Amino acid sequence: MKTTTDTKSTIRPPVIVIMGHVDHGKSALLDYIRKSNIVAGEAGGITQHISAYEIEHKHEDSNKKITFIDTPGHAAFSAMRARGAGVADIAVLVVSAEDGVKTQTLEALASIKSAGIPYIVAINKIDLPAADIQRTKNTLVEHEIYIEGMGGDIPWVAISAKTGEGIEDLLDTMLLIAEMEELTADSSKRATGVVIESHRDNKRGIAATLIIKNGTLKSGQQVVAGGAIAPVRILESFSGKTITEATFSSPVSLVGFDELPEVGAAFTAYDNKKDATLTRSTYKAISDNRPDTIVDGDKFVMPLILKADTCGSLEAIECELKKLESDRVSIRVLERGIGTIGEADLKMALSKTGSVVLAFNTKIDATATEVARQHGILVKDFNIIYELLQWLEAHITEHRPKIEVERVVGEAKVLAHFSECRQGGYTIQTVGGRVLSGQIRTGNKVQIYTHDNQNKGDGHIVTVQSGKTAVDNVNTDQEFGTQIKTEIEIVKGDTIKCIELVME
Repeated sequence: MKTTTDTKSTIRPPVIVIMGHVDHGKSALLDYIRKSNIVAGEAGGITQHISAYEIEHKHEDSNKKITFIDTPGHAAFSAMRARGAGVADIAVLVVSAEDGVKTQTLEALASIKSAGIPYIVAINKIDLPAADIQRTKNTLVEHEIYIEGMGGDIPWVAISAKTGEGIEDLLDTMLLIAEMEELTADSSKRATGVVIESHRDNKRGIAATLIIKNGTLKSGQQVVAGGAIAPVRILESFSGKTITEATFSSPVSLVGFDELPEVGAAFTAYDNKKDATLTRSTYKAISDNRPDTIVDGDKFVMPLILKADTCGSLEAIECELKKLESDRVSIRVLERGIGTIGEADLKMALSKTGSVVLAFNTKIDATATEVARQHGILVKDFNIIYELLQWLEAHITEHRPKIEVERVVGEAKVLAHFSECRQGGYTIQTVGGRVLSGQIRTGNKVQIYTHDNQNKGDGHIVTVQSGKTAVDNVNTDQEFGTQIKTEIEIVKGDTIKCIELVME
């Protein structure tokens, strides 16, 4: 391995993150590189976990290692994409030669820029009939992504993840940028890095995928990741091979954590359990002092129990749940966890009226199923995140308390003021107008505005006439006459907005 001027440091392999819009070919690109298939096994064709893979690529007459992080492309996983960029050294922004720059392309780019790492643009799907590389390059420039040859210095490669065209050039470009970045690490140090994924294995216990950024991880050590701790006994390479040590840039799986480590948590290896336990205790002391979330008592509170297959999925769901909250709705997650839904989860649901148990890519055991049946607890399972969110939004809408709100159902311009008179202690004003939009309806409340949109006050429609005929309502572009009960002086040029009270 090449050494630097510091005899303890060596050049380390780059960690590459693949990012971009959904369906632009990120997973297919990795698929081709590592000659495996992750797309077919993913629900809905969308990658829904974050994973790491290591390959070797021949570059300048020697084999060089590259570690890849595969980040999900669905919009629900923006938090996971941002974390992926945070652990990576170089990003590849995949853009379809058919579609050009899309919303999630820009979200991915924002994550890359926030991480402060260099990136390469991979223009994918060049094998398709509708592919247009020049048009795609133009859309990149329109969004201030200035690639080489188009006024900038961002490297780009045209590729086909289906045929493999251009992928060798892409891998070479990654390694060239890695050389320019002068990535180094010290194998003599204790390992440090980042937790990429964690999950609960029913047979083996809690496991986590780690990316080592520096040092060497060895059997017999202890790993602390946030509030979780594990002895280094069951250590595996990304391919599942049992190993006794691993060094920088390698993705490894470590089994035996005493609790689920947080995805994105930094980890450190220690030579003995005493030092590891002391570090973990300090972390927990800080975490336990974090204030609980305060929920406004005037809001409708939707209590949930969330269980998912991985920490990454769980975090993505919780991130998206925030978008369903409003000034009238608050979502309170009573319990969150990884793995099968059990009896304890159902007991937690019983503690709060109206609780719903949501499962993502996981199962419910027989005992929990019976508890749910006996107590009428609603348990729903999903394997596509946006379907979970759509269902929950509909459920909240159906069950939250309804309140009466005012809705504008029509707007009209006053063309003439004919007369006013007093009737039963009220002033009745007769005006003529034209409906600008919607409907003007007999019996509805109206708000009266000046020509420059200043609210003058309220009134009620007593009658509406179309021609000389009394009608219930008039529609867009119709002229009409109306009597309005109001103490506000209505003049030519005013606007009246017809208001309807609705429950929502």
